[in-house]
Amino acid sequence: MSTDPTDIADLKRRMQGAIGVLKQDLGGLRTGRASASLLEPIQVDAYGSHMPLNQVASVNVPEPRMLSVQVWDRGMVAAVEKAIRDSNLGLNPQTEGQVLRVRIPELTQERRQELVKVAHKYAEATRVSVRHVRRDGLDALKKAEKDGLMSSDDLDRLADQVQKATDQSITEIDQVLSAKEKEILAI
Repeated sequence: MSTDPTDIADLKRRMQGAIGVLKQDLGGLRTGRASASLLEPIQVDAYGSHMPLNQVASVNVPEPRMLSVQVWDRGMVAAVEKAIRDSNLGLNPQTEGQVLRVRIPELTQERRQELVKVAHKYAEATRVSVRHVRRDGLDALKKAEKDGLMSSDDLDRLADQVQKATDQSITEIDQVLSAKEKEILAI
């Protein structure tokens, strides 16, 4: 048998990478209960550049509906507060020295439905990414067969493995989306 021009493990790793991004994106969606990951996407104007919030402060969850943001540099408190207010998350931090207290307000049913739609968009974008990885893998297999590096039987076998990896990834995406949807709609 000839050498395998496509590494199935590499394709699976790339698919898992897309799912990891989905999980991170969904973690940033507000569900009505406090989560430190809610503030992860926030960028702060600090020291002349945009920095992730976790590089200028630590985020804790002291209560189920409250976040506590401990800013390390006293001069950055106003910038962190502004970044949280401007984040389109609907949060209004209260400053107490170098600590910002962020109450997580109740979600309305209408807002919950909007968040579910956003979650579905994230999931669909991830499905598209996984399909692109599949297409890249199948293209590489077809090229290898055309170049005489593998037989058509090998092509069929490896193409079947690529499809199985894709199906597993799509199933995992659907499971992650379903769990997030339940979490958003839970009252």
